[in-house]
Amino acid sequence: MSAEPPPGGGTAEGAAYADRFAVESPEMVAARQRASRLPGPPPVEPAVGAMLAVLATGVGARSVVSIGSGGGLAGLWLLRGMRPEGVLTALDGDPEQLRAARTAFAESGVAPGRARLIFGTPAEVLPRLSPGAYDMVACAGPPREYVEHLPGLLDLVRVGGTLTCHGLLAGGRIADRTARDPQTVAWREVARTVREDESLLSAVLPVGAGLLVATKRG
Repeated sequence: MSAEPPPGGGTAEGAAYADRFAVESPEMVAARQRASRLPGPPPVEPAVGAMLAVLATGVGARSVVSIGSGGGLAGLWLLRGMRPEGVLTALDGDPEQLRAARTAFAESGVAPGRARLIFGTPAEVLPRLSPGAYDMVACAGPPREYVEHLPGLLDLVRVGGTLTCHGLLAGGRIADRTARDPQTVAWREVARTVREDESLLSAVLPVGAGLLVATKRG
């Protein structure tokens, strides 16, 4: 008898198919290549980008904040799912990432009024953003950069809106009880805060490097 496949079909072949299913434009491919050469977290996988677009469409997103520009790739996926008049605010403390995002948006023909690129950390920029004014907040940067400001990020999201955090399953370290490196500790704190917040309905999606998704309830 042949062995049963693992529950959920969590195989490398399945992940590869999910990435192939999410078709990227030539401009997205170019953005991915640029972002892959920059320091910091790798750019979102195609399947994760497609999930971000689906979530943005699901909340009818007009206003979205991206924490960490990811070279513009995550932003292009978010803009694909947002309403035509929607505005993306992307902040990043790395000028190289921000320059790459600006190039990606320009090559993709994103109108200047649809994307605001802000240089700065969450600690510097969050006080300038309006609480409850955003349909979606997408975190794509290192968790150590925003874990202390997670309550402030959640405050930005309107009731019915969504928060996403990408990368928590990378390397399987969050499930390894012996792992105590700063990034893994930060991911555990992010996951615990979201899971224990009674105003949120949350789930971890095993897509790409892992996507934590939370919707704010009334």
